[in-house]
Amino acid sequence: MPVEAWVWFVMLVSGGSLLVAVAFTRQVLAADTGTRGMQEIAAAIKEGAEAFLKRQYSTISLLSLALAAVIFFFYWHDKGMELAWKTTVSFAVGAICSGIAGFSGMFVSIRANLRAASAARTSLNRALQLALRGGAVTGLAVVAMSLLGVGGLFLLFGGMQHPEIIPYQLVGFGFGASFVALFAQLGGGIYTKAADVGADLVGKVEAGIPEDDPRNPAVIADLVGDNVGDCAGRGADLFESTAAENIGAMILGVALFGKFGVLGIFFPLVARAFGLIASIAGVAVVRVKEEGQDPMSALNRGYLVTTLLAMAGFYVAVRYLLQNNLWFFAAGVIGIVTSFLFVWITQYYTEYRYRPVRSIAQASVTGAATNIITGFAVGLECTALPVITISAAILGSYYCGKQGMPGLPGAGLYGTAMATMGMLSTAAYILAMDTFGPITDNAGGIIEMSNQPEEIRKRTDRLDSVGNTTKALTKGYAIGSAALAAFLLFSAYLDEVTVLVKQKHPGELSYAGYTFSRVDIAKVPVFIAALIGAMLVFLFSAFAIKAVGRAAYFVIEEVRRQFRENKGIMEGTSKPDYGRCVDIVTIGALKAMVVPGLLAIGVPVAVGFLFKFFATPADPTIGAESVGAVLMVGTISGILLATLMNNGGGAWDNAKKFIETGQLGGKRSDAHKAAVVGDTVGDPFKDTAGPSLHVLIKLLSTITLVMAPLFL
Repeated sequence: MPVEAWVWFVMLVSGGSLLVAVAFTRQVLAADTGTRGMQEIAAAIKEGAEAFLKRQYSTISLLSLALAAVIFFFYWHDKGMELAWKTTVSFAVGAICSGIAGFSGMFVSIRANLRAASAARTSLNRALQLALRGGAVTGLAVVAMSLLGVGGLFLLFGGMQHPEIIPYQLVGFGFGASFVALFAQLGGGIYTKAADVGADLVGKVEAGIPEDDPRNPAVIADLVGDNVGDCAGRGADLFESTAAENIGAMILGVALFGKFGVLGIFFPLVARAFGLIASIAGVAVVRVKEEGQDPMSALNRGYLVTTLLAMAGFYVAVRYLLQNNLWFFAAGVIGIVTSFLFVWITQYYTEYRYRPVRSIAQASVTGAATNIITGFAVGLECTALPVITISAAILGSYYCGKQGMPGLPGAGLYGTAMATMGMLSTAAYILAMDTFGPITDNAGGIIEMSNQPEEIRKRTDRLDSVGNTTKALTKGYAIGSAALAAFLLFSAYLDEVTVLVKQKHPGELSYAGYTFSRVDIAKVPVFIAALIGAMLVFLFSAFAIKAVGRAAYFVIEEVRRQFRENKGIMEGTSKPDYGRCVDIVTIGALKAMVVPGLLAIGVPVAVGFLFKFFATPADPTIGAESVGAVLMVGTISGILLATLMNNGGGAWDNAKKFIETGQLGGKRSDAHKAAVVGDTVGDPFKDTAGPSLHVLIKLLSTITLVMAPLFL
């Protein structure tokens, strides 16, 4: 098939996937909306989520416009008008698409929650399918828009005429997506966990009322948070993942242009398009035949179907675009296997069927202190297996690349790109499972608050339990893909600096074969930059976690005030002021997200700009090399800390849920109260700082790609 046919294939599959997302949306919206009481609760959640997102994206839009102006003037001054407008347009399109990806995920989730709750009154299978298809809208929209955005800009900028140049001009798209995703994930994460911590500590520990009890003034804010954090935030997060990794792989494909031509550059988009087809099929096969069947088994079946079809599609892409080079197919399979291993590792450390979570639950018997000590130890322990898995995946895929194209300098790195593409081939289905979590969580809250019968609540509890697992699995998948992609994007940065150095010295024989390929940490400026990169990860996390604590403080005080001043709330004779808690966390989250976001952008740029003044004729690239150290060490630190926070927080959460099943004294026991405290410590770990670090890792890569000319 000619190149043009594959371009049309990607565009048609992406457009078709958006149509399937529309069909899923219509199917969800056509479902029954339950009782009047259920509708009133869902309307309050919808109103709060939409109000927060509107204010959040207004703030992000202003920051994006300011940064777009800076990028334009920087490139115009340094590189000329053509590259200035292309980079700025790429940034703007990436930012807009990232915002749409986040909003589309929440648009359906705040409507699917009510329909899933209503369906749970009659059928577990119907509720399961509505929740998953509501989640699939996010997954399909995110991946399809990433393909349309990157592919459309590639064609608009003349990629078919100048394929070796245009991929470098698309880095602005990835940076725009990362920029918006960082603030969306930060703001949403701060909101959801401030509300959750406030609701749990006063409601469960002090007042002794159940989760999602309508007497809790913070309960609506908590349910809103599930949507703005887990749906809108994660949608923007995985959008920027797919965008940045597509562009990084295309840049590495330039090195193999002499062998594969445009097909090698366009391969990542084709492989991802086959993944969309596989994900649609996977969603379609999910169902439970009887009430006693485990919903997680049905979701795993869908994941297996998606994986097998994605693998088959990957082979087709390798056969027709990469001359049937089976070594590259093997590299893709390594990526797919890596995703399976990350899912399994995350399950082991976060499900209460296994030792780590049970050890935290057992420690809760002797109090909150031992719960926190054991939970933190589990978080530290759980970094080992992911690091070994990622190391093996990078080494194995690099070897496959070298074997596939022996003697070609960029072949090994292209092998790692194949592994990343393989791991991300199921991204749409994974994101569907992730959004399934907050939809079922909200559905359970709606059932509880509308005082539905106990058997219906048990049905939604089963779905909610599965949703907690899928959210944890998605975080593991996200950090695994971020780790693989970080190596891919670091390699793209080295290629970018090589091109820029040659452009600065045209015609000079000493630079004819120049390659920027090493970051020497023995140089003092480079070592200092590496320290700064590690520090950035910890300081960024500190700002995010402190923001949750600060906002939660005001929520707790407000809930206590309402309980104290209005005795009718606990007696059930008067209604709490839900809106006050929603306002508190909205204002707190929007204020708190700005500083850590600007810190993440400012530090690598400042290091590159300032450290370039240490350059000498013998060492002219010290600025770029220093930024490379920030990127390398920041990425390594970020991967480890994000893994600790994601899995440690998930383990604390499920230790609490294990006790709530009746173990170790059950609900309202001393062990349960200790576990609730541990869970609230883990909340900002797993839902604020941890997921935000996924974005930070890739933002470091995309911002260094965009601003690389400033460092020379």
